[in-house]
Amino acid sequence: MKTLIIVDAQNDFMPGGALEVREGDRIVPVINKIIPKFELVLATQDWHPAEHKSFAINHPNRKEYEIIDLNGIEQKLWPPHCIQGTPGADFHPDLQLNSVEAIFRSAMDVEVDSYSGFYDNAHLKSTGLAGFLREKEADDLYFCGLAADICVYYTIIDALAEGFKATLIEDATVPLIQEDYEKVRKDILARGGKIITSEEL
Repeated sequence: MKTLIIVDAQNDFMPGGALEVREGDRIVPVINKIIPKFELVLATQDWHPAEHKSFAINHPNRKEYEIIDLNGIEQKLWPPHCIQGTPGADFHPDLQLNSVEAIFRSAMDVEVDSYSGFYDNAHLKSTGLAGFLREKEADDLYFCGLAADICVYYTIIDALAEGFKATLIEDATVPLIQEDYEKVRKDILARGGKIITSEEL
């Protein structure tokens, strides 16, 4: 089953958001255009409690983007973003969600961050996405959303590790940091993933 997974296409990652990805909103019309080409459409949603320990504000004397050790895992401290129940955590208002069959939320545990749509960063807790896909007999996965070098990347490498086929739709994603994306792009290909444009679907 040909499956589209829309990763974290939320307001806080869009221009003007708390953790904006420059030109992140340009992916929305691309995603809307390709949705009808898929048999199954799913989405992930970053869903932080306000007191999440990945937020710099929750660490006295720490600054945003500083690297700390959080329960044995290297953690970059972020501005507060995608807080549960806030407008910033909502999907972009122009994103057509009617075809989205299920939404998988991540980063709900205050003690560990979560970049992947499959697991938290410690791989202690599954979101249930892999099991859902197997139940649906969906193994041909295509990925879009934000940000290309973080949540989209980690979701793709977890998909590959779980044995799924994984393809990144490059014009339906934007990186937070372009230089980091060049590295992860090579890694996706090295791990057996594919990268295409929406015109190749």
